[in-house]
Amino acid sequence: MKQKVPAAGQVRRSQVLTSFGPGSMIDLPERSVMVCGLDQWLGNRERVYEERLELWLRETLARPDLVFYGPPIDSGDETGPRSGIEVVLFPLWFLGQIDKTYTAPDGRIYRTRPLIPAVRRTKGSYLDDDRKVRPVVPVRFVQACERGHISDIDWYSFVRGRSDDNQGDLWLDEGGAGNDFSEIYVRDEKKDNFRRALSEATFRDKPTLGYCKGASPWLGPRVREDCDRHNRLLTRSASNAYFSHTVSAISLPDSDKALRDAVDRVWEDYLKYCENEGDLRKERRKEKVAAALHEFGDAKVWAEVSRRLAGVDAVPKGIRRVEIETLLAQPNAAPEDNPNGDFYARAHPLGPLPAGAVGKVDKLVLVDRLREVKVQMGFSRFEAFNPPVPDEVDLTVDRAPLAEQATWLPAVENRGEGVFYSFSKAAMLKWESAQRNRPRASQLNAGFDLWKRDHPSSKAYFPGLPYILLHSLSHLMITALSLDCGYSASAIRERIYADEAGYGILLYTNTPGAEGSLGGLVEVGRNVGRLLERAMDLGRLCSNDPVCAQHDPADKNERRYLHGAACHGCLLIAETSCERRNDMLDRALIVPTVATPDAAFFTEIG
Repeated sequence: MKQKVPAAGQVRRSQVLTSFGPGSMIDLPERSVMVCGLDQWLGNRERVYEERLELWLRETLARPDLVFYGPPIDSGDETGPRSGIEVVLFPLWFLGQIDKTYTAPDGRIYRTRPLIPAVRRTKGSYLDDDRKVRPVVPVRFVQACERGHISDIDWYSFVRGRSDDNQGDLWLDEGGAGNDFSEIYVRDEKKDNFRRALSEATFRDKPTLGYCKGASPWLGPRVREDCDRHNRLLTRSASNAYFSHTVSAISLPDSDKALRDAVDRVWEDYLKYCENEGDLRKERRKEKVAAALHEFGDAKVWAEVSRRLAGVDAVPKGIRRVEIETLLAQPNAAPEDNPNGDFYARAHPLGPLPAGAVGKVDKLVLVDRLREVKVQMGFSRFEAFNPPVPDEVDLTVDRAPLAEQATWLPAVENRGEGVFYSFSKAAMLKWESAQRNRPRASQLNAGFDLWKRDHPSSKAYFPGLPYILLHSLSHLMITALSLDCGYSASAIRERIYADEAGYGILLYTNTPGAEGSLGGLVEVGRNVGRLLERAMDLGRLCSNDPVCAQHDPADKNERRYLHGAACHGCLLIAETSCERRNDMLDRALIVPTVATPDAAFFTEIG
């Protein structure tokens, strides 16, 4: 019986959505490959259900039949049907592994290796001029455009000025450590060793590498589309080679759905005849109506009844709006309650708080069980996806497709535990409008305006001081929690809520297995006072102060426009934990710093 071809490698299913999705490049021991589109994902796929996220994406993307599936699972049966993700060889140019040097006319000595096209490669090697078999490695450099198209550099055209002359050997000369583009040259042996520096291909405003031809090798060798962008130099292993565009949702019960279901049970016989809230109160005296609506107050029920009487459709809420409303509505747990299902949460007393936090932190919710579903919609190169708010879909983004005609999107579900901290809306709005915050707000706004100038196509907007405050505090709390809870900081994720529905931080674990719900985060996170004190201690003084504290977001020399007082010594954490790729951070909004003593939300802690 014919056996399956063994897999070239393995990656975790969660990594497929973030780092190794369609169009990404993976270095294998002997070659580099590109992950194929969804049409080439073969074998067993599990359906992933998340109704709220599914309905929202169907409406947002205008794709009414959209569904979610997990990445294929290897069955382990060597004689069974193939299962896995197909890959294609990319790039198709290689470097011969030989030990030679080239002495330039100025006397400088360079390490040099021949550039080998795929047609000269045989079984992972090539024959040199002496008929010796030499190994090859994939070339580090390719060309791509902002829309995600990618292809090999036309090396003959780059060094000779035209692509029809593809005879003779080309060599890559590398000086120094090989990381400085100005020290890397493409040399043409046929043209008397004429050389061209690779640094000439790095100018963003010059089409040195020509205009993009719309190649999408992950979808197929013949798939091309019209493109008006010019090619840019891309290092395969660089961090800007692949940015996955994902959205996620926590599987939380929708409190409004429970209200709608309760009203449905007594609508036809009782509530549809109510003309005002007084009529509603009379109807609630009836046993059947009282039993159906016992969980909801008159005002909330009348708002739903009024909407129906007026013939107004229910306005679909955003993903995070439903989440924070559900978290804020959690009651205290009864002693006999046991965690079960996808979601279990309970309000918990705050306990003693530091003086500066009294009246500012107003609720603690312990989430013993939660489930997060993450979905990939596409990807980009060079520039990360920056939606106006996290988990929002920006339809104006040039997002590279995952398939020619995708009928489904890849998704993974992760389970864990979490803690939710709610902050007083009154305290937050009072702090935001305080006169003492105006200078810092102006600095952060100025930095964001400069970032927008560099990214004119972005639809992102300034998220406001409360968001930056909560986002920065979340990073400090993640670091503080990881010291005691048993999880590493990279295993804890954040979700920030900062709008009219409320202000809060959800910190939660996020892993495919049971190790994400061992109870350590809930146990440590319930001590709010101690956690805040430790977080403030971490944020008050940075090891890079005073340089960190004095950073001006509008400084055009540093070009860290989305950072206030924030650096790797204080606020920056693993990007797997942060929902904004470590942007929009400033610890001066949390505690007084050596450079900004009067803009802090917490002024009396410690």
